[in-house]
Amino acid sequence: MAGKRWEGCPLEEAYFGDDRKVGKAQRKRAQDKDRSQYKKTDRAKSDKKTLLQSSLMEANDRLLRGRVLSITPQGIVVDYDGRKIICALKGLLKKDKSQFKNLVTVGDFVRFEESGGNEGTIVHVEPRVSVLSRADNLSRRKAQLIAANIDQVMIVVSVISPPLKPFLVDRYIIAARKGGMAPIIIVNKIDLLQDLSLEPEQLEQENALHQAFLQAYEQAGVPVISISAVTGDGMDDLRAAMQGKASVFSGQSGVGKSSLINVMTGLDLRIGEVVERTQKGSHTTTTTNLIQLPFGGWCIDTPGIKSFGVWDLKFDEVESYFSEIHACGRECKYPRCSHTDEPDCAVRIAIEEGKISVLRYQSYQYLIHSVKQEHLRR
Repeated sequence: MAGKRWEGCPLEEAYFGDDRKVGKAQRKRAQDKDRSQYKKTDRAKSDKKTLLQSSLMEANDRLLRGRVLSITPQGIVVDYDGRKIICALKGLLKKDKSQFKNLVTVGDFVRFEESGGNEGTIVHVEPRVSVLSRADNLSRRKAQLIAANIDQVMIVVSVISPPLKPFLVDRYIIAARKGGMAPIIIVNKIDLLQDLSLEPEQLEQENALHQAFLQAYEQAGVPVISISAVTGDGMDDLRAAMQGKASVFSGQSGVGKSSLINVMTGLDLRIGEVVERTQKGSHTTTTTNLIQLPFGGWCIDTPGIKSFGVWDLKFDEVESYFSEIHACGRECKYPRCSHTDEPDCAVRIAIEEGKISVLRYQSYQYLIHSVKQEHLRR
């Protein structure tokens, strides 16, 4: 009997063919496909999409196109040919359930209908070219949109006050690249590296850390601009990097984002102080704003943050965002080396030889651990 071909009546053979398993799989796929159109959830999604499309088509003749400048308690501020229109969301849009905590963000291009008195209603949000988001601090199950349709993320850090935090920088780099934007690191307050009121030993340590930081991210292929909003050093390089582009300034409180934007735009945004005891900045920017630059381009000032969770970051993809570690890791003895305590680890050898930055390696390990813990909590 072993190896004998199944035999049946001619009618069965014509229906099933020579392989009943293949026929059964094909019928199952066809059956699943047919049934899907009768599922209530699929019908609801289809009906909802049709309703949104028909609503948009009906209103198309009277819809205007604008860009979201800010989101305030009074409403969504939309720029339309230089006019500021305070808009609300159309009721149907509010019911849209997605992976995003907020349905509209600064930088979005929207279609709206004007109701008079510089007020209107947003009917449609156009597809985003790029987006900067982070994991919602409360649920961790949704993404909180920070800005959309921008070219680059200016990751602002500072020396000494508050001190450099490479692990926070790397989270921003990953979020920028995941969202389709170029990361640029801005090291502010370099005038403090010449502050003679500090102890000589501290100044020496801070200058050494600054140089190690520059070398680490140059090796990682991320542009770094060292500047001082106080003395003006490096500001021309910053302007050149921002000219004609849409940039979002992000970073922890107290690093000087608002100070830099004040210099760039001539505005008078509120500036925070660094708390002496904690060396953490105080929050002054409470809303995200899209600001037009006098030399061409746009910039977005965002509220400072204390923690930044990268949205939808898988454990297995972390290494790919550390290009120098990923490239070196191909030479490791074990194919799935964690680069922690395995023997003959090429990454650890490269660190000992000074070929890979200790700062970046520590940041990588910190991120690996936090992502692993986050996945365990889920």
